Amino acid sequence: MSQELEGNCLVAQSGGPTSVINASLAGVVTEALNHECIEEIYGGLNGVLGILNEQLVDLAAESQQNIRGLRYTPGAALGTCRYKLRKQSDFDRVLEVFEAHNIRYFFYAGGNDSQDTADKISKLAQERGYELRVIGIPKTIDNDLVTTDHTPGYGSVIKYIATTVKEIACDNAAMGQHDLVQIIEVMGRSAGWIAAGAALAKRRDDPNAAPHLIYLPEVAFSPEKYLADVQRVLQKEKYCVVVVGEGLVDGDGNYVSTDSAGADAFGHSQLGGAGEYLRGLAEESLGVKARSIKLGMAQRAAVHCSSQADNDEAFMAGQAAVKAAMAGETDKMVTLLRGDTDSYTCETGLAPLAEIANGVKKLPETWINEDGVSMNYNFYKYALPLIQGEVQVPYDNGVPALIQLKKDKIERKLAPHVFE
Repeated sequence: MSQELEGNCLVAQSGGPTSVINASLAGVVTEALNHECIEEIYGGLNGVLGILNEQLVDLAAESQQNIRGLRYTPGAALGTCRYKLRKQSDFDRVLEVFEAHNIRYFFYAGGNDSQDTADKISKLAQERGYELRVIGIPKTIDNDLVTTDHTPGYGSVIKYIATTVKEIACDNAAMGQHDLVQIIEVMGRSAGWIAAGAALAKRRDDPNAAPHLIYLPEVAFSPEKYLADVQRVLQKEKYCVVVVGEGLVDGDGNYVSTDSAGADAFGHSQLGGAGEYLRGLAEESLGVKARSIKLGMAQRAAVHCSSQADNDEAFMAGQAAVKAAMAGETDKMVTLLRGDTDSYTCETGLAPLAEIANGVKKLPETWINEDGVSMNYNFYKYALPLIQGEVQVPYDNGVPALIQLKKDKIERKLAPHVFE
């Protein structure tokens, strides 16, 4: 057992929220309260931006009801950001804030870019001789973090998408006369994990049920094949449900559609429009009724349809981050490890932050059928355990009773940061 550091801990959230990222936050706070060496438990508002601006709040002052309520509240309760630390002055400022508030433990919940940020902060602290333990907490609905079997947030988003596909299919069945194409666009910039999850909507006794076609970023898109696929389905079915990942690319590796807004702070293209592109192709080339919907942020905020297994693992990841830091670990991210038994089990592990940063885990090609638009048994075996159980959300006057943190502010000790 490594020597415990006396001081305060800081937890922050980054990137796109999920329906269970706050469960990880609850896990951190719950576990941190068990360790006397942690004197104060702070939250950073809006990720690294809150740290740069010295906007810290007192999480230990929150009621236990609020901490428990994080388990069924979507979004990022502390706020989030997509700000990229680039300039040395930004990194210097982070350490200044840590020193001013005696931060000895830093927990950062986020995806690829966030783990890269955590890694750089940790290495700078080591260079400067400042004792700090940094542990990353995995978070992304995209499920594309390397070294971990899956990520908190993924199970819930595919549970919602599979549910939505089944519901829309009932609507389509009532309306279609072998002439209706319904396109559903889902998130997934670089990998097709989310789109593949729609396959879980299929009934075992009805392999021809929706979704009929799934288009993934891993499979180069061909307009001609797409139109032939749709025609084939409509010859047998009254309607055709198509699920497409926003990161769909053509044979040259170019996105079939991008948003005019350009790129974010990390250089990622702002995607959106793949569904509309497919709708236009079907309508113009086949003369059918085609509709397109984009699930957008609803898919990552749908706590009313989230997975209890996912929620439990997100909470466990937060707890594991604190336990790892207490054991002397640093420069690591918590990973989820699947057991080798026939029945599904999951435990936590650790992987170096440097191995996670900016990597992308693709959907295995061997999990995609030869037709390129459906998933095989390997994917079902992988994904089904992740969507089991329903989070019990309390209701008030007919709508979910979600919580809001008090966010008692910690007094600033430094001059305002100057962004260069």
